[in-house]
Amino acid sequence: MRRMGKYTAHVAVLASAVGISLAAWGATALVGGEEGAAAAGAGGAGAPKVPAQQADGKGRPAKPVTRVPVGIAHAAEAGGRAVNITIDDGPDPRWTPQMLDILKENGVKAVFCMIGPQAKQHPDLVKRVVAEGHRLCDHTMTHDTAMDRKPVAYQKQQILDARKMIEEAAGGVEVQYYRAPGGAFTPDSRKIAAAAGMRPLGWNVDTKDFERPGAAAIVATVKGELSNGPTILFHDGGGDRSQTVTALRQVLPWLKQQGHTFSFPVRTAPDTP
Repeated sequence: MRRMGKYTAHVAVLASAVGISLAAWGATALVGGEEGAAAAGAGGAGAPKVPAQQADGKGRPAKPVTRVPVGIAHAAEAGGRAVNITIDDGPDPRWTPQMLDILKENGVKAVFCMIGPQAKQHPDLVKRVVAEGHRLCDHTMTHDTAMDRKPVAYQKQQILDARKMIEEAAGGVEVQYYRAPGGAFTPDSRKIAAAAGMRPLGWNVDTKDFERPGAAAIVATVKGELSNGPTILFHDGGGDRSQTVTALRQVLPWLKQQGHTFSFPVRTAPDTP
């Protein structure tokens, strides 16, 4: 457990960055305690589901922010045998449209974890993601997998600047989750995200598709590791994703055949098995 003085050193800076009062920041920051930083760690306790008032950076009231827990989410909103499809590192003009087509063919909704500059460069794809019923996730500005060893100010910039770019590209649609690159969460980064209305998002099944092991290996990983939990990680950016496209086309029908349904990760409720 870290000393409480660590919080007070950053409270004023972080609270002003996300536009909430000092008191509201303190309430959000302390909810859920100091959960582990690993992406596969357990989620924490829930925060009050009361909208907080955000500022637009110029002192003017902006849209309300939904209070979300700081614990890392894994569970599916629908519960039962529902699974969550999450897709990282895009949007990419070659691979994202193909994955959107496959999702649409199978009637599946997913969470797209986007890199800020990628979203800014391809607003048409961001808008298509939203229009087709998928949810948005902040995946930082530069995908720095070592950001858990960087200063809090750097983490804040990576998270909040990317959120702004994604929401602008989406035409103002809310970014509902935050996923740290490589699972490099910190207590501070989770609090920054949660105070901005973005639930920290982990995963249970890492398909390792970014290593391009072959479509068959990606499918086998899903089948072999689904017992770990419902949230499955794929990628639509960061390189050649042809294997992921092929694997996704096979995995979605297989999941249905096994009796699974599709959902989104929990957002405002505490994570549960």
